[in-house]
Amino acid sequence: MDLSAATSPALASTSSTSSSATSWFSGIVRGRADRPGASRMTNNSAGAGESVFPINRKKQFQGVMFKYGPKSIQVAFKTGDYKQQVIFVGGLTDGFLATEYLEPLAIALEKEKWSLVQFLLSSSYSGYGISSLKQDAIELDQLINYLINKEESEGVVLLGHSTGCQNIVYYMRTNAACSRAVRAAIFQAPVSDREYRATLPETAAMIDLASTMINEGRASELMPREANLDAPITAYRYHSLCAYNGDDDMFSSDLSDDQLKMRLGHLSNTPCEVIFSMADEYVPDYVDKKALVDRLCRAMGGAEKVEVEWGNHALSNRVEEAVQAIIDFVKRDGPKGWDDPWS
Repeated sequence: MDLSAATSPALASTSSTSSSATSWFSGIVRGRADRPGASRMTNNSAGAGESVFPINRKKQFQGVMFKYGPKSIQVAFKTGDYKQQVIFVGGLTDGFLATEYLEPLAIALEKEKWSLVQFLLSSSYSGYGISSLKQDAIELDQLINYLINKEESEGVVLLGHSTGCQNIVYYMRTNAACSRAVRAAIFQAPVSDREYRATLPETAAMIDLASTMINEGRASELMPREANLDAPITAYRYHSLCAYNGDDDMFSSDLSDDQLKMRLGHLSNTPCEVIFSMADEYVPDYVDKKALVDRLCRAMGGAEKVEVEWGNHALSNRVEEAVQAIIDFVKRDGPKGWDDPWS
């Protein structure tokens, strides 16, 4: 595995952008005209006659690990050395190798000359309770900025899993500098944290406590341990995840069509695919899954729908179907099918 310690700079300030004629964006436009090909083989490619895959026979990922931002947690791992990247955005408690379909997905993307990027955020693993969608969006933008400047990216596809889907929705709403490089978004298991948490006995009382703390100006203080056993969590983040109309409340079945459109309608200009597990253990039994996924797709302006029968939340029991749905979407609407983000 090749390791690099290059650190991506934070997003350029308005003043530095305006004062320089050689901004990253103008450089990208020029660079695209000068480069003869859209992809290149990995630096640690096998010799002549050997097959090149990101997973070896010992089930070890082969790729490049790099820092994309100033924080020690801001580390990413890329398999395949190509100029189109699928960025996996994990959910709560996730980090590297978060789902079982990532290994075969890396192999399938290699064949299509796409890279797979997994990355750590401040909210990864047990950090989600003291972070926010806003902070995640800043760090996702830093990663895309790194890929543009250091890897000469020609565009990315965002692949969200679980709460990672909320990160994508939030990021695309920000119109951040690098969001133009997002050619498409895939939502795997976009489910409601609020509706699942409502099935737990302690949630109602803890929402009341979080609301009280927020009203008292203590939004950044930690909730009692019993509110969230697997990680420390602030009053703000607990309220965001568990309360009606919280910042994370984007996919709940009891939201009206207008409410869903307000949350998701800005995605209508981005090709989207929704992969919904029809046996998702985090969706309460009373939710009509077929009706919900139809409503989510309409709210996104006509997103493509994939229903995985008997699939669980992480699709660990439907790995081949997950990979096929992702690859079919990338192949069909890939670089030639989508608008050039730099034109």
